[in-house]
Amino acid sequence: MFTRDEAVMAIENAAEAAALFDTDPRLAHRHYRALAAALHPDRNPGDSRAHKAAAALNHLYDDWKRGRVQTVTTVTSAYPLTRTHAIGSVATTYRTTGPHLVKLVRNPALNPLIHAEWAALRTLDAFTERHRWLRPYYPRLLDTSGPVARGERAFSVLEPLVDGFVTLADIGKAFPDGLDGRDYAWMHRRLLRAMAGAHRAGVVHGHLTGDNVLVHPERHGIVLIGWSFAVEDGALPLAVDNSAEYPPEVHKGLPMTPATDVHMLHQLMLSLLAPGETRQREFATWCTQETPGQRPDAVDLLDEYDDLIGELYGPRTFRPFTIPETGA
Repeated sequence: MFTRDEAVMAIENAAEAAALFDTDPRLAHRHYRALAAALHPDRNPGDSRAHKAAAALNHLYDDWKRGRVQTVTTVTSAYPLTRTHAIGSVATTYRTTGPHLVKLVRNPALNPLIHAEWAALRTLDAFTERHRWLRPYYPRLLDTSGPVARGERAFSVLEPLVDGFVTLADIGKAFPDGLDGRDYAWMHRRLLRAMAGAHRAGVVHGHLTGDNVLVHPERHGIVLIGWSFAVEDGALPLAVDNSAEYPPEVHKGLPMTPATDVHMLHQLMLSLLAPGETRQREFATWCTQETPGQRPDAVDLLDEYDDLIGELYGPRTFRPFTIPETGA
């Protein structure tokens, strides 16, 4: 803790932000909070010098945050992190100065979930060597932190799926009245392929949410991301996300199987389709039956869904998809 005089002098004597804050972000934030507490207006009513020092403190801390470039390193490479790209339930993904994204867990206790992502993506990479048509549906793992010391955070280095991609969650927000079934049809067909491919490789995704689906509207591309909760078929989950809509078997503490993904994917479908898309919603409901064994297999669903959309819309044609502007 600082006295008022100590805080004022420290700030007035700081020629630049680096002179005031430690390079460790946790220590720097703690130092900032201690200085700010000593200069709080409630503790220093009518003290113009303390108020001026508090304003300078905020400017210095902002300068420190903007000027700070964190770098993570692997055995072979260094990756300077520039800015936040996405915040997930387990990790924060950062842009870098190069053609990479770095997914860094926020808590070292969650390192096993990043390790699970490594295992899943390596399995999928090997599988798509033999089934190359599936390769575009999965992110590519380029590098990893490898083993880290106790208390340090593990990370993945991923290909930069950035330009033109949006999450399915963001698409849902852009269509508050629900998606036209013709638009969702091409997305769902590709998601079924991605899911069926993972299941053939022996991997259960385990976290099929809108935030974990990347969509390229112009190219009609789909990439299934967010593999930190993935397990082998028949394994218990390493963890669960309380914000996700899991099927009954997960709540009962039972192993996850491909049927778990089938339920989650079609629960997502129900949340995104417009209420009037009766036939597709009936299809989705059929896939979310309570008993896992009663849900259809993802591979079988490929043909069954094609039959449904053929019946609904006739021969497939390319349908341009545009996301409406949602800004003020």
